[in-house]
Amino acid sequence: MPLFCLSRPRLRPLPVVLASLVLGLSQNPGSVVATPIVPGQPNIVLILTDDEDVAIHEFMPKTKALLGERGATFDNFFVTYPFCCPSRASILRGQYAHNTHIVGNEQPWGGFEKLRQLGLEESTVATWLHDAGYRTAMIGKYINRYVPQRDGVPPGWDEWYVGGNAHSSYNYTLNENGRMVAYGDRPEHYLNDVLTDKAVEVIRKASATGQPFFVYVLPYTPHSPSVAAPRHEGMFADAELPRTPAFDEADVSDKPEFIRRIPPLDQERIGRLEDEYRRRLRSLQAIDDMVERIVKALEVTRELDHTYVIYSSDNGFHLGEHRLPAGKDFPYEEDIRVPAVVRGPGVPAGRRIEAMVTNSDFAPTFAAIAGIEPPDYVDGRSFLPLFAEPEQRWRESFLIERRQFEAQYVELAQALGLTAAELDQSAQFDAIRTTEWTYVEYGTGERELYELARDPHQLDNVVETADPALVAALAARLAELRTCAGTECRRLEDLVPTDGASPQLAAQPQ
Repeated sequence: MPLFCLSRPRLRPLPVVLASLVLGLSQNPGSVVATPIVPGQPNIVLILTDDEDVAIHEFMPKTKALLGERGATFDNFFVTYPFCCPSRASILRGQYAHNTHIVGNEQPWGGFEKLRQLGLEESTVATWLHDAGYRTAMIGKYINRYVPQRDGVPPGWDEWYVGGNAHSSYNYTLNENGRMVAYGDRPEHYLNDVLTDKAVEVIRKASATGQPFFVYVLPYTPHSPSVAAPRHEGMFADAELPRTPAFDEADVSDKPEFIRRIPPLDQERIGRLEDEYRRRLRSLQAIDDMVERIVKALEVTRELDHTYVIYSSDNGFHLGEHRLPAGKDFPYEEDIRVPAVVRGPGVPAGRRIEAMVTNSDFAPTFAAIAGIEPPDYVDGRSFLPLFAEPEQRWRESFLIERRQFEAQYVELAQALGLTAAELDQSAQFDAIRTTEWTYVEYGTGERELYELARDPHQLDNVVETADPALVAALAARLAELRTCAGTECRRLEDLVPTDGASPQLAAQPQ
């Protein structure tokens, strides 16, 4: 048995009356929150985009109308490792990256090969739901370095329509239930539209079986090269790149050495960022169409009122903030905050939820919908109670991690003259995000602290001027979170990190 191969969950479907209480648990000890879901096991459809930040989600009118206005919007939904492969592993398992041991996209940090070597596929939200009687399907992008022709169908999936590195959106191969199907460069082969066709067909077939279903749809955009559908190629030609106060940050003297070495953006770099921004907006429109067609398919099959439709992204994205080239995997808000909307049974239309929710919460939430107990190794928690009582006490903090730079930052670091040792140390950080603060510790020994209400764009690192008791409290809680597992993670997250410390700064930065 692989070293980290863990047992399947205790799949004991709960009685309908108990399941209707969403396992009867809120995050307040001793209290019960009733969430009125329909009897039986509702269907689940999760649509997860690739590299979509909160700002560009505003350009998704169909998704906002069909899901956001008809359901709940999470205003504070975060990923705990803002990088493709670690985030996707956390979604499958409900764990922090330090517990999945998937901490990058490539070996030895992560990737498909490591996921399989560790036996992580043996227990995922797919195996839990499959064993609970759900018909399961994955459609789109799985895990970085998955090769359709080589790697087969993982446990727990009844239907499988998955590609490898297919970001070009044409001339790709899908593993379709073990059969290799090659697609060319004709307009009808545009990848996001093909994936939409697959999702609609899977829903149609699953609805005819009478089984509850879990359909996980993972489009490849707006990830670079951000290829748009032919029908959208002329859109957003004049869209202007947003320039928040963090864009091309003027004074980075309080940032880590890696950022301090990056020169201000010149017009050529800004032009490339603006071009990428426009391509990202165009590529999202096919996903907006995807959401519309999936909702329509659920409506036509009379499954819509019995289905949770969840929309989110694997990580956020930055375009020039803090002088950084296009990308993610930094502890800043642009990268860790993602769009998240949910429509489904018991979800009040138009509700806004302020509580901090993370991607590790998806798997236990789906277990709660199915009326089963997730494994003890799960770090996250079901967010279903928030639909009935959004103001209840919730987590006070969570951990953010990074162990590997994206490739472009490795190249940039080398161009900036960092040694191999400096590069390795700069690539590592642990951070704690609370409702009020972001505190970061880098492998270099450098630290950052941002007061989010006063400084939402994270321009002023106040780690040297803040109350020492506050910094000590955040550092102590971070040290505990970086090694937590299971129930202990949830216990630590629920504690206020600054108990006993003044929330005020000892001195305001100049």
